[in-house]
Amino acid sequence: MNSVRQKILSLEELATKVAQVRNSGQKTVLCHGVFDLIHPGHIRHLESARREGDVLIVSLTADAMVNRGPGRPVFNERLRAETIAALECVDYVVVCRHPTAVSIINELQPNVYVKGPDYAEPDKNAEGNIRLEMEAAKKVGGRIHFTEELLFSSTQLLNDYFSIYPPQTENFLNEFKQKFTADDIIERFESLRNLRVLVVGEVIVDEYHYCKGIGKSPKDSIIVSKHISDESFGGGSIACANHLAEYCNEVHLLSVVGGVESREDVIEECLNPRVKRHFFKDPGACTIVKRRYVDPDFMHKLFEICYLPNPKLEEAVEREIIDYLSTAASEFDMVLVTDFGHGMLSENVIKTLTKTAKFLAVNTQTNSANTGYNVITKYPRADYVCIDEPELRLATYDRIGPLEPLVKQVVEKTGASRVTITRGHNGALTYRTGDHFHETPIFSTRIVDRTGAGDAFLSVTAPCVAAEFPMELIGFIGNAVGAMAVQIVCNRSPVKRELLFKFIQGLLK
Repeated sequence: MNSVRQKILSLEELATKVAQVRNSGQKTVLCHGVFDLIHPGHIRHLESARREGDVLIVSLTADAMVNRGPGRPVFNERLRAETIAALECVDYVVVCRHPTAVSIINELQPNVYVKGPDYAEPDKNAEGNIRLEMEAAKKVGGRIHFTEELLFSSTQLLNDYFSIYPPQTENFLNEFKQKFTADDIIERFESLRNLRVLVVGEVIVDEYHYCKGIGKSPKDSIIVSKHISDESFGGGSIACANHLAEYCNEVHLLSVVGGVESREDVIEECLNPRVKRHFFKDPGACTIVKRRYVDPDFMHKLFEICYLPNPKLEEAVEREIIDYLSTAASEFDMVLVTDFGHGMLSENVIKTLTKTAKFLAVNTQTNSANTGYNVITKYPRADYVCIDEPELRLATYDRIGPLEPLVKQVVEKTGASRVTITRGHNGALTYRTGDHFHETPIFSTRIVDRTGAGDAFLSVTAPCVAAEFPMELIGFIGNAVGAMAVQIVCNRSPVKRELLFKFIQGLLK
């Protein structure tokens, strides 16, 4: 009998072992999962799997690949691997460093691939990976087997006995579960698929230049940093369109690129190919680039340089945009305006949008280039407003007053019947005219990068508001999206539909 540590192998070592097993005529069985908290259901599942062959291999999802929301996994991959290896029925354990088991299946070619009874109906699996894994197993000649053992939920047990949230959040979730179920929320998302959405706003190329400080310059009072690598992301309206494309089948993007340094190669690479482009070129301007110098160890931003266009659009370009919106905007179920205050959303463009859009969702963002000048009240009409607390206070000239009266001022000035105020670590405040205010705490426990989290919140909640989701639910969905977005570096990827659903299921177990 192998010791616990002898059972834990690298994929290369395990491939050699499996070849020996295969040559001896024995059958290999593969199970795959997170196994964050081993419980009786897991033990029965693995024992049942062992009976399907001669050698049982367990593939364990690496920490970096666990997409079950903030705070997961509770136990790191080393502890999880040792716990599984300690079970007598398990012969070998390998850590899988990919989001699915497909690579492990292709490498090991098991005779039997085993999953639990909760995966027997692939259409009901929120992650959607089970179909890929089943196809891979069949392709290498393996058989699929579903165990029929007693079901437990690691997520529910962890939620009940290993709480990662403060009492305020726990109390909120306990009350929220009485009104909404994960299945109900996920089913509501189906109503978003057929929405036709137009995103209007500035495209931004976000650059991260990763560097390490190497010391003070002997000749100047500055810290010198060594360049390590760099990475470009689609920010601004590109990020918003990418998020929306996860939930709506038809998404269009209207924006302006520069005639000078257009960066269209980066835009093309970063933008979801399903998003239909309507780009207008401003010949004398550059595409917006925000270049940040970042310490990669802690994702601390050290310095930023912005490449910004002229603060006013050329009249010919403005006229092209207005002509398009005058005829096309009304054809969409929702128009999402992401106004970063860099000149594209002129007074005339705003007037056209407010006159023609069926449902208008608006965010006006405050940044270093427009503080105090780019406020939500410049929009005479909106159906949904989503801004943060500082943006609300700038728009209402109130630094310290309670938020509820300020929200009502915005409602009065814009006509927006629904408003969300994001408040960072204080969560979100949602409101619908004639209804109560709803406060939602944050669900994030670990922050990698805040950049883009607000755009993610806006992009996913806007179609939900257009589809008449209750505002109490809007705050919950938005904060779930935000909790996932702050774990993504900049806009490296959108908040994936299936991963959001998995996180919602975990929160409401």
